[in-house]
Amino acid sequence: MSVLIKNGRIINASEDYIADVYTEGEKIVAIGKNLNYKADKVIDATGKLVFPGGIDPHVHLDMPFMGTYSSDNYETGTRAALHGGTTMVIDFILQKQGDTLHNALKTWQQKSIGKAIGDYSYHMAITDFNDHVAKEVVQMIEEEGISSFKTFMAYKGALMIDDGQMV
Repeated sequence: MSVLIKNGRIINASEDYIADVYTEGEKIVAIGKNLNYKADKVIDATGKLVFPGGIDPHVHLDMPFMGTYSSDNYETGTRAALHGGTTMVIDFILQKQGDTLHNALKTWQQKSIGKAIGDYSYHMAITDFNDHVAKEVVQMIEEEGISSFKTFMAYKGALMIDDGQMV
C-alpha cells in the first residue's frame, strides 16, 4: 500500500519545514515539497507534525511474574502501542532458573510469532548465570540478534543472581 502525506511539518537535526512524505509498504520513498505520486491513500497533514513511529524499549508482554502475569499479550500490547503511535516494542524474555537461554527464547517466540501486530524485539533477562549460559549469551548475540541483557539484584529466589555470578 502506498501513502502520500501532504503538507506536514517535518523537523530534523538541521531543518524545520513543510513537505510531503511518500511511502510504499513500510519504506519511505521520497520526502519533498509538492510531491506528485499516485498513492493508494492521501493524508492531508496541514498543521500537523510528521514523524516516525516511536519505540518503547521496556515492555512486559504475557510475562509471568511471581504468581501473576502481565495484563497484555503480544496482540493486545502491540495493538495498544500502535494506537499511541508506538510502532515497535522491546519485550523482556525471562530465563527460568535452571533453564537455558535458548529455551527461554523459544517460549517467548511461541508467545509472539504470528500474534504481534506491530514490530517487536527482545531484551533477555538472565536469572541463572553459569558457564553454559555465558556461552549462550554469545550465541544469542551472534545467531539470534539479541544484544541486550539484564540481571536482577532484587527478587531473591525468583530472578536475582548473586554478586559472584555477576562477576
